[in-house]
Amino acid sequence: MNSKNCFLTKHQEGWLAKLNLEFSYRRNKTILSNKHQRGPLVVQRAFYPEGDLCHVYIVHPPGGVVGGDRLAINANVHEKASTLLTTPGASKFYRSQGKIASQQQCLEISEQASLEYLPQENIYFPGAQVHMQTRINLSRNAKFIAWEIHCLGLPASNERFSTGQLDLEFSVTRVQKPLLMERLHANAERLDSPTGFRAFPITATLVAGPANKDILGRAREELKDDVNNKQQLVSATLIEDCLSLRYLGNTSEQCRNLFIRVWKVLRPLILQRPGLSPRIWAT
Repeated sequence: MNSKNCFLTKHQEGWLAKLNLEFSYRRNKTILSNKHQRGPLVVQRAFYPEGDLCHVYIVHPPGGVVGGDRLAINANVHEKASTLLTTPGASKFYRSQGKIASQQQCLEISEQASLEYLPQENIYFPGAQVHMQTRINLSRNAKFIAWEIHCLGLPASNERFSTGQLDLEFSVTRVQKPLLMERLHANAERLDSPTGFRAFPITATLVAGPANKDILGRAREELKDDVNNKQQLVSATLIEDCLSLRYLGNTSEQCRNLFIRVWKVLRPLILQRPGLSPRIWAT
């Protein structure tokens, strides 16, 4: 698998930012073996709060994305390497004057390697025009936990996503075989539709694997109190060996806390690691 095959196809004026990361297992730990940065997407250094596991924080210095910006993140986790990627804060997509902002993540996980992709939420301001694409490509014995949290509008300020368009793509493949492929077109009409967001401004997905019925049962046990909460909709299903958890709700904080709880349950079962949260989440 080669992350160089993942690229942006839209051509518009704005910031062009690209971040290529490669992780390799050497001398009993994972290192950031190759890094190429272009434009305002950076990582400063790797952290090792768990010894061998490499923690990396992806930073977008401008603090927000506007129409015409193009961002691409390619991460390749080589054989036996173990990596956790996260962000120090939410990604903000501002109102557009007509141009589309695009962001793409292509995550490649090799044999006996693992990746945790746990960014904080994407916030789409009213009027945003965004194309978001995430591809997770797995080798046969790769392990992963990943989530995406999308906030439509600014619910804390009572600002609905009354205008704008979102094109959200998310896929997981194992040895080129699709496990999960989704594409969501979101606008103000979908926000209130009973077949859309049912007036909930937060939509999110957590995926993890390899999973089985026992792991699905543990996830559902953790969610049993949340399922009865009328302020949100939560479900967990198993697609072959891919666990998929869905969320619709009112606040990104509520969603993030729920996902962290589930992640702490799944992490020892799938990755054989304790549920220790990255320190950046506490800042």
